[in-house]
Amino acid sequence: MIPIWDSSDFPGRIDSGTLVLSFLSAMLLTSFESKAFMTTFNVLDYGAVGDGSSNDTPAFVKTWKSTCNAETENAAMIVPHGKTFLVHPMAFDGPCQPTNISFLVSGTIVAPDSPDAWKGKDQGRWLIFRAVDGLSVNGPGMIDGRGQGWWDILCATHRQLLGCVKLAPTVLSFFQCNKVSMNNLPVVNSPQTHILITGCNDVMVDSLNIKSPEASPNTDGIHISSSRGVFISNTNIGSGDDCISIGDHTSDVYITDVNCGPGHGVSIGSLGRSGNEVKVNNINVIRVNFYKTTNGVRIKTWQVGRGHVQGVVFKDISFKDVKNPIVIDQHYCDVRNACKPTKTGVHIHDVQYSGTFGTSKSKVAINLNCSQAVPCTKILLDAIQLASSAPGKAVISSCNNAYGNATGVVKPESCLLYQEP
Repeated sequence: MIPIWDSSDFPGRIDSGTLVLSFLSAMLLTSFESKAFMTTFNVLDYGAVGDGSSNDTPAFVKTWKSTCNAETENAAMIVPHGKTFLVHPMAFDGPCQPTNISFLVSGTIVAPDSPDAWKGKDQGRWLIFRAVDGLSVNGPGMIDGRGQGWWDILCATHRQLLGCVKLAPTVLSFFQCNKVSMNNLPVVNSPQTHILITGCNDVMVDSLNIKSPEASPNTDGIHISSSRGVFISNTNIGSGDDCISIGDHTSDVYITDVNCGPGHGVSIGSLGRSGNEVKVNNINVIRVNFYKTTNGVRIKTWQVGRGHVQGVVFKDISFKDVKNPIVIDQHYCDVRNACKPTKTGVHIHDVQYSGTFGTSKSKVAINLNCSQAVPCTKILLDAIQLASSAPGKAVISSCNNAYGNATGVVKPESCLLYQEP
């Protein structure tokens, strides 16, 4: 049986490395225990061909129905090794009878290579898990979104193309799922975001390889929103957008031992675009390596937003030739200088940057551009060592309305307005 664990058992800031290892050890141990009692359902037994060109969607639908309705505590849907399965857009809906459901991908699942396959369907989704609790999605196979056909018609990069589209499918979407794990699985070439986690609690992501070309538009690695207790560890992400992005109404996120690049870094936001009340709490980004990314660690909010982002830790972060290593932008706008100043703002409070080092491709290595109406408060710069990627060049820090203090050696020199700790 999968262990019963809940992020509420770990309040406040803790040693996330120890926490992740404890969870993984517990889950690994119990996975061996549960296999002896696992009822399995193989897609080949339900008519799947696995030649990469036959439409195996009906077989996947039938297999999932049997798996989800199985009258057993532990059930597994098997996608076998040595086969390639073409699957059109579909949903794996719950709630399900088994307490624990495994989706075991040993072969390869591929999306249709033409956007025409989405006509009359939700253009933003490919594979959806909805209201499935106790779910584990495991490799070592591969899920390939085959996004090139979408990248060629997206307005983000083809604005002059007649009939260009603004929305493309996400490879894996998890909606209202609790106690979910993903492990040892390559997810590649998504038309847009690779993995979406929305309205979920207690999610463990470990040892994934997420990859799409640097020029692929809007291909975030993992996007999290309206979720609590999300743990991402030992994962490599390279894409054309954020490696990991964190949306509104999200709390208790632990991102550890992740390699990011190419891409746009790890972002909290953008938040508050519609003037809504933002609530983002307890976000921890620890031991993350950024390699030639556009940004490193970034918080971005719209001026019209309200609410707060608080309790954020960026610790033991390394940057290699990163254009903008450390960024807070409370004036985020999709069109430069098009958003008028407001008297509102999302309050960014209690943000720690500790033990960060590496090289910046831009002169401004630390850029804290906070709101005059709602300044950033309780910002800590602790043991920061940033230098220019270009030998002999200097880097600087830039602050607007950013209050806090610095401890230890901080290079470039802190520009924070002093605030009592």
